[in-house]
Amino acid sequence: MLTLDEIRTVPKVLLHDHLDGGLRPQTVLELAKQTGYQDLPGDNVAELTKRLTEGAHRGHLEIYLDAFRHTVAVMQTPDALRRVAAECAEDLAADGVVYAEVRFAPELHTERGLNLDQVVQAVLEGFRQGSEGRGIRVYALLTAMRTAARSLEIAELAVRYRDEGVVGFDIAGAEAGWPPSRHLDAFQYLKRENFHITIHAGEAFGLPSIWEAVQWCGTERLGHGVRIADDIQISAEGTVRLGRLAAYIRDRRIPLEMCPTSNVQTGAAPSIALHPLRVLRQLSFRVTVNTDNRLMSQVTLSSEFHKLAGEFGYGWSDIEWLTVNAMKSAFAGFDERLRLINTVIKPGFATARAISDAVVPAGLLGSRDNG
Repeated sequence: MLTLDEIRTVPKVLLHDHLDGGLRPQTVLELAKQTGYQDLPGDNVAELTKRLTEGAHRGHLEIYLDAFRHTVAVMQTPDALRRVAAECAEDLAADGVVYAEVRFAPELHTERGLNLDQVVQAVLEGFRQGSEGRGIRVYALLTAMRTAARSLEIAELAVRYRDEGVVGFDIAGAEAGWPPSRHLDAFQYLKRENFHITIHAGEAFGLPSIWEAVQWCGTERLGHGVRIADDIQISAEGTVRLGRLAAYIRDRRIPLEMCPTSNVQTGAAPSIALHPLRVLRQLSFRVTVNTDNRLMSQVTLSSEFHKLAGEFGYGWSDIEWLTVNAMKSAFAGFDERLRLINTVIKPGFATARAISDAVVPAGLLGSRDNG
């Protein structure tokens, strides 16, 4: 099996990562002290980490989301937003990520008087600072809360910064009872502006959420999309039948931004071993692997791939296939996507294979790379 250190060395692509879900615990403590926030559930790294991650083991999305009130609370000043964004870029680069789209909801960071533009400017500056000299490109996705009514305003904000580092728009938050079609005016505006859309759908709610996101709102990617498995029937003999929605998503190559550990923690999947990702990959859906919330879920992109390697026997070909999927599905321009695939990702995996071939006896190579 591939080791975590080996996986960390190859170039990786991340499409679904929340800025307020990836803070360093020490940073949370320091920012709380600087900003006067007194409601943290712990006063040291160990205790704080325990409290911020315990909701991840309750099997429900809304319980999982509760910890975010603490991280958001300390992200209310320009300095705090710049620091968190810079450290995000640094941490992703240290994990071997070469391209990332990190999402955040500007409307959540205005409690201390910042306006939406100031929030976006601070985060984009932080991404630039943290990326400099580290071989990573970090873009922003602006998220509107599906339980609020500011989606059109956030969509206009995203388009306003499209040339400054914002590449797409998203809606997130409690999914059940808050269908994406409630924000149809925002999505129609974005389509008129030729701007990119991804939507959280098929995580805490089923096929109707996915259908609305695709057919009503015109999403280009599905945030999670785990529940598309509900539209796939596999007989005891192994015969596969795709429902019309699943077939459409596969035919149109609509990417699935899957986050295996988080999906288990929120109850969207029963376990890593039973995660739909394996079957969807076998059926050639456009599957990608992501972190979701690195702090709350205690993951990195490398650790997610390492879990999949352990459960599914994935080798270099599988991880490269998933990585190229992600790069093809990114919202960066075509030239940048192609350049990264041909000059960074493929050469990086070729080097990893060459090192493996030099270390592992030839007779064992089949078990190392079964893609």
